[in-house]
Amino acid sequence: MPLHRWPGRLPGVEISTNHHRDTPAPTLRSAWRYDHTSIALHWLMALLITAIAILGWIMVEIEKNPGSARYFNLHKSLGLVIALLVAARLAWRLTHRAETLPATVPMWQRKLSLATQLSLYGLMLLVPLTGYLGASYSKAGVSLFGLSTPRWALPNHDISEQIFDIHSALVWVLVTFVAIHALGALKHLLLDKDQVFQRMWFQHRR
Repeated sequence: MPLHRWPGRLPGVEISTNHHRDTPAPTLRSAWRYDHTSIALHWLMALLITAIAILGWIMVEIEKNPGSARYFNLHKSLGLVIALLVAARLAWRLTHRAETLPATVPMWQRKLSLATQLSLYGLMLLVPLTGYLGASYSKAGVSLFGLSTPRWALPNHDISEQIFDIHSALVWVLVTFVAIHALGALKHLLLDKDQVFQRMWFQHRR
């Protein structure tokens, strides 16, 4: 007969059947974090997108000034780099799925988060693509840090300007969604304090 079912009890001996009470409680599921590659790609792209957006607005102001071509070439080069990083990030994300948000996050916020993320990915593909197409139809063409890329389209000013108009509009839409994304992240960090922001932040070494 098992000892804990013994009808009596030995003098001076305490038999506890609730040994699991001494076991530490499991950690919260919200402690899950993105891997180092995802975090690095996220913040590198955040910096590059901010830099290229600022550079784009500067270009518009100095377009007719001497020496402005170097700013345009830098803008094109950064756009190609961002396009490559977006492709890399999509490939990595498809093979490294993220864990769902904590149950404390309301359903409407989960749906808004998903819609924002999908929109950001779509815009991060469309903005560089339209920029590349517009530059391909321009006289200057496309270069990557001074290296000319193969031309596949004849220069056409009207087509180039039309595509650049679409490119400019998409940039503003992208900026809007980035702002929504950033505000949501700050809400989780400062108001909710639910560790959602820390999932995509650099881990401090102990």
